[in-house]
Parts: sequence; structure tokens; C-alpha cells
Amino acid sequence: MINCNSCLEQDFDAQLVIGRGNTSANLMIIGEAPGAYEAELGVPFVGRSGRLLDEFLKRVGIDPSTDAYFCNVIKIRPPENRRPTKKEIFENLPWLMQQIHLVNPNIILLLGNTAVETLLGIKGGLSKVRGNWVEFNGKMVMPMFHPSYLLRNPSKEDGKPRALTLGDLYEVRQKLDAFELI
Repeated sequence: MINCNSCLEQDFDAQLVIGRGNTSANLMIIGEAPGAYEAELGVPFVGRSGRLLDEFLKRVGIDPSTDAYFCNVIKIRPPENRRPTKKEIFENLPWLMQQIHLVNPNIILLLGNTAVETLLGIKGGLSKVRGNWVEFNGKMVMPMFHPSYLLRNPSKEDGKPRALTLGDLYEVRQKLDAFELI
């Protein structure tokens, strides 16, 4: 069970944001924490970042509502949308691990530094591992830029974050096709 005592003590928006999508999907997408809109609705990845991610997934032939399950490392929005503390991550980690176990995806996308550091223990910048397949507990994992980063870096030129992310998602799609998972 998640321990939200420190979350509530720190005046978190107490709306739990668990997940959305297909709980039997072979693709799981994990971000950092809910934003304000997600906390208001109780659903992850439905704000500007989520809409951009859905658009990218659709462009590569992945249906966000049937082919993926979305969640975050942290289940309650941190105050002022700050990065979660190590204590908050530690308190939420059992819940995230249970979600991974229950959904049992073959492929996991880790969006942003917090998700990569939490599950893979890789620190020092997402750019070093972005777009490279990594194994985690028998699952294929692809670290990627968080869509909020793409909103801050809107260039569509080759080699820029948006183009790299789209390329990463095409690779994910190919891997799903190779496994006949969609």
C-alpha cells in the first residue's frame, strides 16, 4: 500500500492519479508525476503533454486507448509541479512495481529523467540512454524524452527532440509488430 502521509503533509493535491488505458496492453508508458490537469481529473497524460504523446503514438500506428497503459512514478501531484523527492519516489515505488506486475507489458517506455532514474538507476542525463533498448526485469525498456520537454523544444528538424522521439516511437512500433503484440 502506498504511504501518502508525507505527500499530504507537504500539501500535495491529494487527488490520486493511478493510470489510464488498457490494463492488458503490451506497452506501458511511465512518466514522472501528474500535472495540474491530470490531478484535477485523476487521469494521467491528459493535459498538453498527454495530448502530444497521443498524437505521436497515433502517427506511428499505436492506439493510446487500446494499445497502451499510462501511469506515473508518483501518483499524487507534487506542489508547484516540482520534481519528486527521493522519499516520495521511495514511497510510491511499490505501487509502480505492482502496476508493472499487474499489467505485465512486454515493452515499457520511460518518459523523462525521473522515470529512467527510478526504474533503471541511470543518472546523469536522459540524452545518454534515450532511444536505446534496455532490459528491466525481463521487459524491453525504451527511455525517451518526456512530452513536456518536446513542448519546450518545438523544432521539428532532424536531430531535434521531436524528430528523435518520433523515430524512437517507430522503433517501438516495429518491436511491437515483431512480437505480434498489436
